[in-house]
Amino acid sequence: MPEHLRALVVIVFVASVVFFMARRPATDLIPPADFKRRRNLWFVLTLVAFFAQSFWVYAGAATVILLVAQRREHNPLALFFMLLFLIPPAATEIPGFGIVNYLFDINHQRVLTLCVLLPAAWVLRKQSTSIRFGRLLPDKLLLASLALTSALALRETTVTDTLRQMLSLYIDVFLPYYVASRGLRELSDFKDALLAFVIVAFLLALLGVAEYVRHWLLYNALIDALGLQWDMKAYLSRGGALRASVTTGQAIVLGYVMAVAIGLFLFVQHFVQKPVHRYLGALLLAAGLFAPLSRGPWIGAGVIVVVFIAMGRHAASRLALLTLAGVLSIPLLAVMPGGDKILDLLPFIGKVDTENITYRQRLLDNSWIVIQRNPLFGSFDFRSTPEMQSMIQGEGIIDIVNTYVGLALRVGLVGLGLFLGFFAYILLGLRKAMRAVPDNADPYRLLGRVLLATLMGILVTIFTVSSITVIPIIYWSIAGVSVAYIHMMRRQAVTQDSPVTTISLQPR
Repeated sequence: MPEHLRALVVIVFVASVVFFMARRPATDLIPPADFKRRRNLWFVLTLVAFFAQSFWVYAGAATVILLVAQRREHNPLALFFMLLFLIPPAATEIPGFGIVNYLFDINHQRVLTLCVLLPAAWVLRKQSTSIRFGRLLPDKLLLASLALTSALALRETTVTDTLRQMLSLYIDVFLPYYVASRGLRELSDFKDALLAFVIVAFLLALLGVAEYVRHWLLYNALIDALGLQWDMKAYLSRGGALRASVTTGQAIVLGYVMAVAIGLFLFVQHFVQKPVHRYLGALLLAAGLFAPLSRGPWIGAGVIVVVFIAMGRHAASRLALLTLAGVLSIPLLAVMPGGDKILDLLPFIGKVDTENITYRQRLLDNSWIVIQRNPLFGSFDFRSTPEMQSMIQGEGIIDIVNTYVGLALRVGLVGLGLFLGFFAYILLGLRKAMRAVPDNADPYRLLGRVLLATLMGILVTIFTVSSITVIPIIYWSIAGVSVAYIHMMRRQAVTQDSPVTTISLQPR
């Protein structure tokens, strides 16, 4: 039996277990019909992918299936999250049929976006209740960032390629943000979308544990079976153990997804009735966070938990208990069998792969020298500078393992400022909206705490990784969800005639 079909057996078995266990708690939040429809769609598309033998066959079949499915879907973002990690984001070029070299790169995530989010954006744009894009300050900052990125692309490439990059930005950045920010309006919409992300994270977590235990990257053979070329299939290890990646392409990306899921789980678990389901979900996500052995997401997850606790009741005592538990766990691990291996993996105190920390420090130092030469708008040939050439690793690449540094190098401090301003304004709006709800137990305030904590965790995590594979899709989507939350609170404030009308991000 071919390797990808053997992997399919494992994947289907694991998925069956996860969906069976998630069915009952999921129906505490959403109608059973929605859960069943999306679960069945996940299985159908997975089987199509593994039996297609060609990416183009898969893309054609998936397009038809998704276009039919989105007509029955009342929450496109929930469907998008449920299927976002179905297969790895390996891409191929759409031929130009003799007119141009090629049209643009296509992968599963873009097929999903075009078939689910694009029709949803078209419907939202025509609705009178939807705020027109560009009327909000985050819209303007995002638009300015996209325009700057597109304009600066002309320095290094042709007009045709610049148009191709603009289309990619529209698909990968604008559509996730726009549909998330305009498509979620009621608390039930948020519960639906965040639950979809958490459920698929459960699946990734258990698959990640299976990869870690069996030392087998389950989706690598699928990429070959679909006829795709991808440079993110390497087996990476740390401390002698395989770093799981599942469908995300890189171990650190899987860790990033798990950290985000942990943040969103803090909201979802509030509505789950049975404590055992909540404990199992938390345990599974923790295992999924460990399996990639990526320290940056561990720090990001820690930030999410700390910020979430800090904004709740009895914050000081709970943070003190959390700190005490962390301190006491270190000597406990030191005497446990195998505990020394875990200690060596921990950030700041571990001894495994310490050269990665040194590399990141050198990257900051060398990048700052390069940035100072073109501080406002960066440069297209920054990789050819002596400082960056000295950063070439054994694989022959310069790994810009920092999203902020990558932006400053490519689009300068102006571009970085637009990026930071976009997220800073949303964080401020979240804080104001959340504080307008006086009851800490109120689910609306809980949602605000979760989104603020998760977004802060994301912003910390991307300091340790460049925006590769699905990383930007997630942070633009969560930013859009945050904007939707702020406007939901504003609408409630208007109808209730309360002081919440001072919440930021009002239409201008």
